[in-house]
Amino acid sequence: MPNLVVDFKDLPNMAGTDLGTSDYREITQVDIDTFANLTGDRQWIHVDPERARESPLGATIAHGFFILSLIIPLWSEPFDVEGVTTKLNYGLDKVRFTSPVKVGSKVRPRATITDVSAVERGATIKVKAIIEMKDIERPAAVAQLLARFYV
Repeated sequence: MPNLVVDFKDLPNMAGTDLGTSDYREITQVDIDTFANLTGDRQWIHVDPERARESPLGATIAHGFFILSLIIPLWSEPFDVEGVTTKLNYGLDKVRFTSPVKVGSKVRPRATITDVSAVERGATIKVKAIIEMKDIERPAAVAQLLARFYV
């Protein structure tokens, strides 16, 4: 159950609200391989643990877009909106992959609602999402996520 559940009518007052974090999720080689197989991006730094061990990173790393794809399921853990008929991922305004995520790393998003704007029959929220890695100071990614809620 999310830590913060708000009614749609209260959404316009949520700009500036820190949504906190979800639980950490460990990134496994199975996760990375599955993403590689689904997307066809089988670059060795992702899928060849032996060769990657010899690289400057010392291990395979997750695809940036795989880490980005975790924003929706992970940020939904601490936050939800009720009183709506439809919830949509509306896109991203800006994304930066700031640090590689090595296999075995644990990641979670830290999210803050930065803006809420009305649209016909609903609202768009802009969320600053920082993908943190456990015990690593520099984040894996920083993104501005747009989500739409319709009543």
